[in-house]
Amino acid sequence: MRNTRDKDLWLICLLTIILVAVIGLFPDESVVRVVLGIPMILFFPGYVLIAALFPRKSRLGGIERVALSFGWSIAVVPLIGLILNYTPWGIRLYPILVSLTAFIVILSGVAWRRRKGVAENERFVVPFSGRIKLSSWQGQGRWDKVLSVVLVAAIIGAIGTLVYVVTSPKVGEQFTEFYILGMEGKAEHYPEALYVGEEGKVILGIVNHEGEQTNYRVRLEMDGEEAGLVVGGEAKDTLLVTLAHEENWAGEVGFIPRKAGDEQKVEFLLYKEGEAEPYLKLHIWLNVEQE
Repeated sequence: MRNTRDKDLWLICLLTIILVAVIGLFPDESVVRVVLGIPMILFFPGYVLIAALFPRKSRLGGIERVALSFGWSIAVVPLIGLILNYTPWGIRLYPILVSLTAFIVILSGVAWRRRKGVAENERFVVPFSGRIKLSSWQGQGRWDKVLSVVLVAAIIGAIGTLVYVVTSPKVGEQFTEFYILGMEGKAEHYPEALYVGEEGKVILGIVNHEGEQTNYRVRLEMDGEEAGLVVGGEAKDTLLVTLAHEENWAGEVGFIPRKAGDEQKVEFLLYKEGEAEPYLKLHIWLNVEQE
């Protein structure tokens, strides 16, 4: 690939290898990874495939090649991912990176070989002279020019939208996990029957997905009446927990029934700081007998 006709293939292979090196040397997210990763996924695979299939310039024009490059890339990349899904490597970063790199390099070699077999004046060549030839544009009809402009605008809009989505990711859903488990750490074997004054225990858990540090408080009601909690052997009216984003808290929480009765509702109420109404509620049912 030493002739002018192959500079486009050389450039694509070079940028692909640079991206591989950047990901290997800088495993954390970076602007370079995004800038090089977008064309590697959305343009390069389709471009080298079209270059291999259509080495003659008379078969496809520049605009058609660009459009088909995007379209075929969108078709090829998921297909490679589907194939990887049925291999021991799975759909992970490095298997995808190696597969795409191999696809681009191999198809670039095929495209180079096919171009070599085409007469010089018939080969498709990307001009790198810095001058844009307008002869083909001037030779197009009115509607061809309109369609070409619309196509270019659509491609630019799609690329701009993708860049915006990648660089400004949407904030995920904000919520809090609130759960109770039995003492075996499973969602079963909760206390079902106790005597008056006997302590029952559960594992209470809170996970903060609110996107910021959040202060929580937990209250307990038994059979519609406010009751105290037992945390670490200490009786408390309210459990206070402060969690950073994605931080979690879990611990044993006890409760002591004060009156007998069947089907008593033991309700755990979670509040966020400054809110008068419960944010989340959990409950179990308890039969209490007089000892």
